[in-house]
Amino acid sequence: MLTQYQTAFLSYMKEQLPENSPASLYEPASYIMQLGGKRIRPVLALLAADAVGCSFKNALPAALAVEVFHNFSLVHDDIMDDAPLRRGQVTVHEKWDANTGILSGDVMLIWAYECLNIYPGTLFKELTSLFSATARKVCEGQQYDMDFPNQKLVTQQEYMQMIAYKTAVLLGCSLQMGALVGGASKETSLPFYNFGIELGLAFQLQDDYLDAFGDPETFGKQIGGDIIENKKTLLYLLALELGSPEDAAALERLFETNPTDPTQKIAQVKELFTTSGAVEQIQQQMKAYTENALKEVDQFPVEEEKKEIFKAFALQLMDRKL
Repeated sequence: MLTQYQTAFLSYMKEQLPENSPASLYEPASYIMQLGGKRIRPVLALLAADAVGCSFKNALPAALAVEVFHNFSLVHDDIMDDAPLRRGQVTVHEKWDANTGILSGDVMLIWAYECLNIYPGTLFKELTSLFSATARKVCEGQQYDMDFPNQKLVTQQEYMQMIAYKTAVLLGCSLQMGALVGGASKETSLPFYNFGIELGLAFQLQDDYLDAFGDPETFGKQIGGDIIENKKTLLYLLALELGSPEDAAALERLFETNPTDPTQKIAQVKELFTTSGAVEQIQQQMKAYTENALKEVDQFPVEEEKKEIFKAFALQLMDRKL
C-alpha cells in the first residue's frame, strides 16, 4: 500500500547520505541510516503531504529530517543502554567506540535541522518550531525512562507520559510536518498530529504486551525482555493495581530478582499479569487508543478515499501477530 513512498524515500535518503570529511565522523551516521527499519515515520510524512493535495516529493526533506533525528536518538540510546545490536547488526558505539557514537549522533542532530533549510520563511518557522518541541519531548521521555528503574513508585500517568514523549510525539510530528509541507494550516494539520499520538500510544502498549506474550517466531525480540530487565511497563503497573495484595507483593519481589536463568521468573510474572486482569485491561486500552486514532482521521481535511488509507495503515500496524 505504501511501497511507493518507501521506495522514493530510500532513494532520496541514499542521495543525501554524507560523504564529508573526516570519514570517522560521517561513516557511522551513514551506517546507522542504512541499517534498515520500517521507515514508518518518513512514510507517514509523505503520505500526509500527498493526502492534502501536494506532491509527496516536496515532503522528502522533512521526512529525512525526522528519520535522521530518529536514528540520532537510537545511536545515543544504544550508548546509554550499552546495547550490542541494533536491527540485528552491531551498534555504532560497538563498531567504532562510544566517543565516536556521541559525536556522530551530535552531527546527525545538526544534519536533521539542515534538512529543513530548503523550505521558505513561514513554513520553515512552523516546521522548526514543531521539530524542536518534539525533539525536546523525546529527550524528556528518554530521561523519564532512565529514571523509572530507580524510582520506587511509578504511576500509570507517568508511564503513559513517558511513552507519549519517547515514541508517540515523533509519529505525530512526522504526520503534521507532512501536512504542513502539503499546504495545510497549523489548525487543519493538528488532527494529523493527534492521529500520530493516539496511534503511537496504541503501538507502544502493544509492544509492551507482545514483549511478554508475543510469538517469538514473529515478534523479532526476546520474549520476556522487559521482565528480565525489571521494567515497570503498564502491564506491571496494572497488575499491581488490579491484583490482590498478596499477588502484588509477589510481583514486586520478583522484580527485585535477577536470576541467571530467568525462565521461571518470566512464567511467574506472566501468570500474575494474566490472573490480575492486567492483560485484559491493556488490550482494552490498546483498542481504545486505536479507535481514538481512527476518529482523528475523520477530522482530516482530505477526501474520504484518502482517509481510508490512513485507517487501513493504522489497523495493519496494530495487527501484528499476538
